[in-house]
Amino acid sequence: MTPPRRRFGKNKLELGLFSFNVQNGLSVLKDEIWDSAWHKNVRLAQLAEAAGMEFLLPLGKWQSPRPFDLEPDAQGGNYETTVWAAGLLQATQRIAIFATLHVAYLNPVFAAKQLVTAHHIGEGRFGLNIVSGTIKKDFAMFGFTPNDHDGQYDYTEEWLTIAKRLWTEEEPFDFDGTFFKLTKAISKPKPYGGQLPMLISAGHSHRGRAFAVNNANALFTSISEIDNAAIELAGARASAPDGDAVPIYGSCHLVTRKTKKETEEYYHHLVYEIGAWENMDEKIAVATANRTVPYASIDRLKERIISGSGT
Repeated sequence: MTPPRRRFGKNKLELGLFSFNVQNGLSVLKDEIWDSAWHKNVRLAQLAEAAGMEFLLPLGKWQSPRPFDLEPDAQGGNYETTVWAAGLLQATQRIAIFATLHVAYLNPVFAAKQLVTAHHIGEGRFGLNIVSGTIKKDFAMFGFTPNDHDGQYDYTEEWLTIAKRLWTEEEPFDFDGTFFKLTKAISKPKPYGGQLPMLISAGHSHRGRAFAVNNANALFTSISEIDNAAIELAGARASAPDGDAVPIYGSCHLVTRKTKKETEEYYHHLVYEIGAWENMDEKIAVATANRTVPYASIDRLKERIISGSGT
């Protein structure tokens, strides 16, 4: 059954902040421009709320704090996102806050209770960004052998089915699936206010986008080029029975200074003076894996990997 479509705000265009739980956010740099210390995360969350933004969304990272790095980095770091979200929910009053969860790393029975705890802390303001895959070195760190690309979504669908049943069913149930064998599974309390946490799913491939629009409340994806946006969004919604009703979250990066000249100069500084251009071929391979629409040019993609991990 297709889940009900949901959004946290009333504005047709919702605005939020992405990835500030990670040092330097999405920028792939040799120098530090954002120190992700906890007190700065709290302050930024409160500023975003005061500015009227609708949501905060973290990046799920396990090894290097910089996206696409090939080796772990000794500097900086990144916070685990469910505990991060719970802390920020307690420090705010209105804004919605997501966790980003790689489902392969957490048993659904444990996760269902952990996520509902955050949902109660935020009195319903908590949402979950479901991630099926991750980079190979992260799987290796957890001692996992990943499924093939489509197999990872089969795993996530089973995982999510269990979580939803734990959130909604009052009696213990057995589950005999391909990936999970459960006996008398039960979880209480149920989600705050009788409504499940809002679910979004990050997907960029055809299979990933189809999974999101058929199993979550909304899709979180990236657009390869702004000129392709209408085509890509229409394609992402094509597999959903309610089509255009599917809310879509996307990511972009902004550079602001007082004048256009100062903005362009700072952007050039970020990309070409302190950008981490090493191992660019490997970074491109990660950025383009399973994408449905190609980028305009390799040079354009390299620049965007540095400035915003491909956004």
